[in-house]
Amino acid sequence: MSDPLLVIHDLMAGYGEGTVLEAINLTIPPGRNTAIVGANACGKSTLLRTLSRLLAPERGKVLLDGHSIHRLPARRLAQQLGLLPQSPIAPEGITVLDLVSRGRHPHQGPFARWSAADEAAVAEALEATATTDLAGRTVEALSGGQRQRVWIAMALAQQTNILLLDEPTTFLDINHQIEVLDLLTDLNRERGTTIVMVLHDLNLAARYADVLVAMAKGRVYGLGAPEEVLTEQMVQEVFGLESRIMEDPVTGKPMMIPLGRHV
Repeated sequence: MSDPLLVIHDLMAGYGEGTVLEAINLTIPPGRNTAIVGANACGKSTLLRTLSRLLAPERGKVLLDGHSIHRLPARRLAQQLGLLPQSPIAPEGITVLDLVSRGRHPHQGPFARWSAADEAAVAEALEATATTDLAGRTVEALSGGQRQRVWIAMALAQQTNILLLDEPTTFLDINHQIEVLDLLTDLNRERGTTIVMVLHDLNLAARYADVLVAMAKGRVYGLGAPEEVLTEQMVQEVFGLESRIMEDPVTGKPMMIPLGRHV
């Protein structure tokens, strides 16, 4: 395996006077699919924002191929690392085609013309996310699920080696959740794209991820293969929930069964 793409050293980050992340040390395996899980407000999204340079660390550093991401030129970083944040906002009146085409901006110099490669990348991203027939519509006229697929298309059009996604299945019904996760898996397996995604559904995370990162109170609670991380003890200590862990009859991966008061 080649050297890690993303390495986090002794990271501390937060907002204003509030520290959210405490002493994070984490290596993102290159060419793998990593899912970050944890309870609300545990620091999952803050970690992703710091990895993408949207948030500057209070201490520590994030390295991309050995270079601090906060010292890399913005265009160079955008050519290697793409981000789909939570609840992105599109410019008013923009069409789907125009929005997805913006994913090509990092690959164009100040005087570069739109190329056949740009055209192909956008068309491929639209087709992969089943949004080709929406190309002429305005983003604001779409449903929540359609908008989410369009934003993913823009991230795919960027064609980066690393793709960070903060809750990519938000607003999607179960059918489209599976389609999106299948799409990201195809991207990982066929192109070797390193996928890092925040997910709320533990069973989908365990099914699709090669590596699980469980977070609790701004720290990494557990890291490893799904069968190593998704345990009854982890669910209790991270989520405060009693559960049973079974083997998924389809994939053989661990599957969490929550236990409520009326079970």
